[in-house]
Amino acid sequence: MIETMKNRVDKILIITSLLCLAPMILTVMIYDKLPDQVAVHWSISGVPDNFASKAFAGFGMPLLFAVLNAVVYFVTNADPKRANYAKVLGFIFKAIMPVFSLIIVPVILFIAMGIDIDMSSHVPIFMGILFIIVGNYFPKTKQNYTMGIKLPWTLHSEENWNKTHRLAGYTWIIGGILIIISSLISANNYILNIILLVTLIVVPMVYSYILYKKGI
Repeated sequence: MIETMKNRVDKILIITSLLCLAPMILTVMIYDKLPDQVAVHWSISGVPDNFASKAFAGFGMPLLFAVLNAVVYFVTNADPKRANYAKVLGFIFKAIMPVFSLIIVPVILFIAMGIDIDMSSHVPIFMGILFIIVGNYFPKTKQNYTMGIKLPWTLHSEENWNKTHRLAGYTWIIGGILIIISSLISANNYILNIILLVTLIVVPMVYSYILYKKGI
């Protein structure tokens, strides 16, 4: 039974790692058409502000995502309380690096080839969707060391954890919807999106601390 579980888990790591490396196939196909320097990062206003060689963008970044994927995999499996969080969150956590690699690397390469892709609107929309999905499962997540809002007060008190994640669930869902709406209305609403992101982080933390001061 244990051996079967180990084999199944190992397959997950192999599959997700291969997905992280998959963009290398695209790189090989279009390598000669890429400029020597490729934009790999954009400012909040959508202006390229960091560049790398096409070799790093096409081969190094997928490899980096594969390494991070392995780290995420082992950290998740090493959590002694991993049974306490929703399986969907575990799946999202383990799938995030392959998804990033399959989306980010091709987009970077296509932009380098001159294809017009508006990063300033697509990235916030993706983040908004992610906030909605994660927020939906926050109230169902029990104390653990990998997923959720891991503060000294939430890890100390189960009641504090549950109440904080119940509030965070509603906050993240509403915040995710607002980020999507904001990005659909205008790609230049990056200041508003930053304010929303900060709010989604700060509000649960402050609420958790208030509960702690009340002895919860």
